[in-house]
Amino acid sequence: MWSDFKAFALKGNVLDLAIAVIIGSAFGKIVTSLVENIMMPLVGVLVSGVDFTNLKYTFKNADVLYGEFLQSVFDFAVISISIFIFIRLIGKFRNENDSKKVSKPDKKEKLLTEIRDLLKNENQQEVKKKMIVNVSTRKDREE
Repeated sequence: MWSDFKAFALKGNVLDLAIAVIIGSAFGKIVTSLVENIMMPLVGVLVSGVDFTNLKYTFKNADVLYGEFLQSVFDFAVISISIFIFIRLIGKFRNENDSKKVSKPDKKEKLLTEIRDLLKNENQQEVKKKMIVNVSTRKDREE
């Protein structure tokens, strides 16, 4: 039983998943800090400190806390926008690094590219000839 568990736990997918969960939780803390300590104070200045949490509707003896829901939706919007901007910045950074790493093609690669292009042109010319032949034979048949 122990060997089965050990084989399962040490599979690459399980380890990758465990690492992803740990990194995800750490990233979650970063995002939470970004939203609570940087974004929300700035948004609070922009919307004059609007806080929806105190909004409620009382129906008989029950309080419907729709303000909490609105605040959660607002927080979600701010978090998702923050993550979107962060991912875009990372994507731009990666693209800059990838474009710097592009190497010049070697002689073999250039030669293969030229051969491919020649074959493509030759194939296109053959297709055009066949089309011309088909059109001319149709005209002959019609006459």
